[in-house]
Parts: sequence; C-alpha cells; structure tokens
Amino acid sequence: MMEPASRKRRASSPPPSGPVTLPPPGFVADREEAAARVERLLQYQFNNRSLLEEALTHQSFAGGAAGSYQRLEFVGDAALGLAFSNFLYLTNPTVGPGALSTLRAANISTEKLARAAVRHDLYPLLRRNCPRLDLLVGQFIQSVKQELEDDLGTTPYGGTVFKAPKVLADIVEAIAAAVYVDCNFDLEKLWKVTRFLFEPIVTAETIDEQPVSTLHELCQKHGKDIKFKTWQKGGTAVVNVFVGGALVGMGSSEQMVIAKLNATRDALSKLLGGGNQQVLTTGVGHGLGVEVGDLRECKQKLIEQCSRKHWPKPIFKLEKEDGPAHDRTFVYSVQVESHGGIWVTLSDKMSRVKDAENSCAQKMLEHILKL
Repeated sequence: MMEPASRKRRASSPPPSGPVTLPPPGFVADREEAAARVERLLQYQFNNRSLLEEALTHQSFAGGAAGSYQRLEFVGDAALGLAFSNFLYLTNPTVGPGALSTLRAANISTEKLARAAVRHDLYPLLRRNCPRLDLLVGQFIQSVKQELEDDLGTTPYGGTVFKAPKVLADIVEAIAAAVYVDCNFDLEKLWKVTRFLFEPIVTAETIDEQPVSTLHELCQKHGKDIKFKTWQKGGTAVVNVFVGGALVGMGSSEQMVIAKLNATRDALSKLLGGGNQQVLTTGVGHGLGVEVGDLRECKQKLIEQCSRKHWPKPIFKLEKEDGPAHDRTFVYSVQVESHGGIWVTLSDKMSRVKDAENSCAQKMLEHILKL
C-alpha cells in the first residue's frame, strides 16, 4: 500500500464559490478520472481500485444492491462510529458517556457527512440513474451555499431545516469503508486517511456554542422564555422552538440532538432576519408572523398549500385527550412532508376536535408561508 511519507495536516477544502454543476442523470464519468480524483483528495493509493468503483456506484445505476455502494456504506457507518468513539474517548478524558454519544452523533450525522460530500464535490463522481436524486442534491447544495452566506455563520454539523439527502452521507461512508477494507481493516489507518473530511470536528466546547447558546442569550436579553417541544415520527426526530409562546423554528433529523440544533438555527434565522423581530420586542403576532386568516379555514388552507406544492396530504393525529366526558379537551398534531424534510406542529388545547385540527394547521401554515 502506498502512502506519502510525509502527510501534511490540511484544512478542509473550501466550498465552491459558484453554482455546482452536476452531471445529467445517468451520466457516467470517466472512471479512471473519478478514482484518481478520490485518491488525490485522500492522498491515498488503493491496492484494489474495484472497492473505490463500488463505493462510487448508486443502486439506481447498478440495478439493485448488488454492485452498488450499499455493502460498503454498511461497513463505513460502523467503522466511522468506532473511529470517532476512539478519538472522542481519548481526547475527552473527563466527559461522560452521554455527552460522548452526543458528540459522536453530531460528527457522523447525515447532515454533517452530507456537507463533507458537498465541500469535496463527491456527488458528480457517483454513477447513478435517478433524476429525482439529482434534483434533491442540487437543492441541498444551494441550501448549503446559503448557510455559508448567513451572518450567523455555519455550524460544524450544518443547520438548515432542509433535509440532507442521505445519498451524500452514504458516499462518504462508502469511500471510508473502501479505504478501511483496502488497508486490511486497520482502523488507525482509516482515521489518518479520512479525518480531514470531517473537519471541523464538533467538540464539547463547540457543539452548543451555536446556535443554542446564541438563542438563549438573545431571548434572555429581551426577557423571553424558550421552550423546545420534541417528537419522534417513525425514524425522524422533530423539534419545534417556541419563544414567548410563539412558534419560531422547526427542525428534523435522524438524531434528536441534531434536530434540536437545526430547529434552533431556523429560529435564529427568522428572529434575526427582520420579519419576526416583533416576537422578541413585543411578543405580538402569531409565531412566525404570517397572517393566515380565520382559524376555522386553516385545515383546508393547509391541504390546499400542500397540494399546490405537490407535497403529500398533511397528516392530522390526536396526541392527547383530557377531561371528563362533558368537558373534553383535545390536542392534535399535523405532519407535513416537504421535499426538504418533515415538519410537525402541535395544536393548542381545544374543546373541539375541529378547532384542534385548525389550530395545529394554523401554526404549520405560518411556518410554510414564511419559507
């Protein structure tokens, strides 16, 4: 196995300054050049380049799991988890297991790995045949560019509510696995070769620095309380942020801690963006500050909004029912699945089911209309 005798410490490659041009669906890049680009990026020469070819093949091109990166992605997910466990254990001798788990989750989350794939321009190297995938990845790349222009700065784990396409994280995990298998499952070697991909590494000092601490300081300055409401919907964690009783941010992720960070960033962008400053200064307004009309019409308006955007029909669900038979109260949730992620809001406590459905629909409309 060949590796440079002197490996210099390097910073992450800067993100592209202009639009990223993606090959058209089904386009097969020159495989020798694709492999060479990865080897130059990693400063590592593969003994078995077929592993790299496998890592750069999506199942839509291979016609199924066989021949695609899926087996390698399975190995890479576990190997990177163990590599980060070792690193965090050794570099944080006073940090407990719960905090270590949070740090590991932040460093290998889909959101963070997907951004690594964008920074290093890995998606164009992937053999694939899926136009919808190209569309989703293109939209995500634009959202990452917006993060870089944000005055709040870019947190290491990312932060938009736009859901990172899993394929981007899969590519990073598959390439890492290709290295791991190629070097005979040498975990230390894997870490040395791939660590730079994950920079900046989220640490105990930085994980809560932005945006959670920033939001707490901002609200404390204006005398506003903050509440986080969380749900698990299938395999997705969803978090809503309320400031002074008003819904101001939403976020989702496979990991609850990342969902909270994403929701907090969403709240900050809205509170500091000018359109919702009244929530901080006066507390007046309906959360995200958008007029959505009569409460009684909100459920139907939400259904119409989703239809216009070609999203699935919103899902309403009874979350809580309290009180005696003659004085029942209801709390409903509504779930909306957009092209960029899943959002969930809860209703206020209402005496009628219809009012509870309209209440959560109103809050969801406020969020959607502000996007």
